[in-house]
Amino acid sequence: MKLYVIAGEPSGDLHGSNLIQALQNQNPQSRFRGTGGDLMQAKGCSLDLHIKEMAFMGFVEVLKNLSAIRRNFQIVKQAIQDWQPDAIILIDYPGFNLRLAKWIKKLEIPVYYYISPQVWAWKANRVHKICALSRRVLTILPFEKDFYAKYNYEVDYVGHPLVDVIQSFKPDSSFKKKYNLQDDKPILALLPGSRKQEIQRLLKVMIASLPEKETVQVLLAGAPHIEREIYQPFLNSGIQLIQNDTYNILAHADAALVTSGTATLETALFNVPQVVCYKADPISVWIARRLIKIHFISLVNLIANKLIVKELIQAEAEPHFISTELALLFEPSYRRQMIDNYKELHKQLHLGGASDRAAEIILADLASINK
Repeated sequence: MKLYVIAGEPSGDLHGSNLIQALQNQNPQSRFRGTGGDLMQAKGCSLDLHIKEMAFMGFVEVLKNLSAIRRNFQIVKQAIQDWQPDAIILIDYPGFNLRLAKWIKKLEIPVYYYISPQVWAWKANRVHKICALSRRVLTILPFEKDFYAKYNYEVDYVGHPLVDVIQSFKPDSSFKKKYNLQDDKPILALLPGSRKQEIQRLLKVMIASLPEKETVQVLLAGAPHIEREIYQPFLNSGIQLIQNDTYNILAHADAALVTSGTATLETALFNVPQVVCYKADPISVWIARRLIKIHFISLVNLIANKLIVKELIQAEAEPHFISTELALLFEPSYRRQMIDNYKELHKQLHLGGASDRAAEIILADLASINK
């Protein structure tokens, strides 16, 4: 069985790699090709495009890179035509995937949408397009099933794959020794995002917000596909850059500054108190604020449907505001309240085995087609 998997950003690469593993476990004859990152490649997926060629963020950046995006479409279309997969699995990344799905429909290749785009945030009418172009839609957030039901569509809630990933993670017992970390000094994690534009925009602000270096040990989580040179201008003697080991950083951290995205949920699942910071191109934000219908930007607050972690956006994502909120993370009562809220969040995401469940649904449906 040949399966073509399309992920366009780091979180999609993570979830795609776990889905590929689950599909291989349940159907060892499966072969994989697609777009993604190092994690998917390590699971045996042959890549036509790497996510570092695909991760364009914001309306303005997309406009600036239209020629590259068109080239990516042509590469993927040609690969699908040449390889003739038995099914195509789309992972989030709606700007690219929904346009491609319309083209795939003409080829009569089954499409499975794993990790629904955030239609509940904006462009809710996309539910019709997603469901029309997909045989099955598999969601990972608990409220999404009810959202689709409002439009008379049935989707499969499989649970959030991060729950399994983090529960199975085993921290490195030699981590502190490896990086000369002291037991009596708090560790602060910096997670400035996984795209170059995010890092360049946010990291300098995060660093300017730090307390005196004598009071904390600062670990900067470097994304695996981002060159060290991107981080170099922001480093000083009080900051250690550790690449491709974010989970060990979070497993040992006492607090974190985090860019909005999947990392906010990962940080919460590790029970690390955090402040969420986000800055984007001003024009993109101006447009987004007129289109997006949600009250929060972090997954933690969205899933809980209440403010658990402080979100500092645009003008508030400045050193003065960040340093004030950061100081609160080390106050016992404030920390305790946030961690108690995290426990409630864990209960909402209690469903385990998301990747296995998604693989079962996809394989069972393909088997029904081939009867």
